[in-house]
Amino acid sequence: MSGQSISQHPLRVDTKERILPEPTEDTSRNLPRLAAVSLNVRLKLIKMADTVETKIQNYRTAPFDARFPNTNQTRNCYQNYLDFHRCTKALSAKDQDVAPCDWYQRVYKSLCPTSWVGRWDDQIEGGSFAGKI
Repeated sequence: MSGQSISQHPLRVDTKERILPEPTEDTSRNLPRLAAVSLNVRLKLIKMADTVETKIQNYRTAPFDARFPNTNQTRNCYQNYLDFHRCTKALSAKDQDVAPCDWYQRVYKSLCPTSWVGRWDDQIEGGSFAGKI
């Protein structure tokens, strides 16, 4: 936009992220430009979806989570452990694929010590786990 304010820009974005011409402009001469812009937006969305899938496949360690900004990641570990089991329980109850829950499992396995996870798994099996699943 280089110095132009949003109101002076010949194109505006509505609340649904569609690019629309200003109401005072002749829209017929802008159609090729609008078509190219909407194609670019669609291509960016496709690239973003590919990027998310690639990030999940290339996952190495837990990304930053704004809910847990401190160095101590104990709560992050525990929350992702709970989220994994809640997600698995909810999707299994609906007879749906539990693959979306794999993200939580990857995060808690990268953050939590294996001794904690083993103890929590034993507590779940024994019915004495303190967390609400």
